[in-house]
Amino acid sequence: MHVFVTGGTGTIGTAVVAELLANGHTVLALARSDTSALALTAAGAEVLRGRIEDLDILRTGAARADGVISLAFSREYGDPDALARALAEERAARTALGAELVGSGRPIVTVSGTPWIAGRPATESDPLPTDGPVGDRGRTVNELLELASQGVRSSAVRMPRTVHDRGRGGFAGLMVDAARRTGVAGYPGDGAQRWPAVHARDAAVLFRLALESAPAGTSWHAVADEGDAVRDIAAVIGRRLRLPVEAVPQETFGPFGPIFAMDQPASSEHTRAALGWLPVGPSLLEDLENIEP
Repeated sequence: MHVFVTGGTGTIGTAVVAELLANGHTVLALARSDTSALALTAAGAEVLRGRIEDLDILRTGAARADGVISLAFSREYGDPDALARALAEERAARTALGAELVGSGRPIVTVSGTPWIAGRPATESDPLPTDGPVGDRGRTVNELLELASQGVRSSAVRMPRTVHDRGRGGFAGLMVDAARRTGVAGYPGDGAQRWPAVHARDAAVLFRLALESAPAGTSWHAVADEGDAVRDIAAVIGRRLRLPVEAVPQETFGPFGPIFAMDQPASSEHTRAALGWLPVGPSLLEDLENIEP
């Protein structure tokens, strides 16, 4: 399959491109910079120059492909206004990609987050939130999945709060950045709240499986660790960086603070059974041992 990938040089995207190429697919990848283009070429992908805002280029990439994996998201989201802009760009990009595939029967796999469900781990059948700081993402994903009725084999891989690789990435990575900046390995609340996690290479396998065989209109959970206590994550960060481990205000983590404070474990039992996905990478707490002091 010739696959158009956006966001192919991020933590997830790099692993997805490698996974696709290693399993007989070819890749056309969007590159916004010379650095990204060089990295993608070195990995073995064909490059399409452009940005997530360039909707005509996105449509061109989708038109040239047998399937699409949509991962691109702006890295500029450090305040609420920037986050809103990033979500609006993501919505426009997904809408353009989906519209290009209508009536074709071709697959598109997009990314979202596992939902929060009070009192239990979230499952694949739980709805995505459509309000709150990232509610627009939930609405956009739902719209893409609804294209199943218009001849698009759309699916969504829901990612946990931390997608990690060599101690970097996701919410845990933001905790590391905050610890370096403030001199404290901090956590909001009492730290008992749990976050799910997955290694990037395991997540990449699930994206490939969804591309190849997921039924139209379905959602899947890329969850390897059902829920690590945030204070346990902070404890490893503090030990590796030789910093004190303390509770801090949730505002320390910017617009993601309210999400950081939530207990949000998630299950992938259905995903493993239905798609045969079996994560084999290191757990988050194991991988955080790679943090350099």
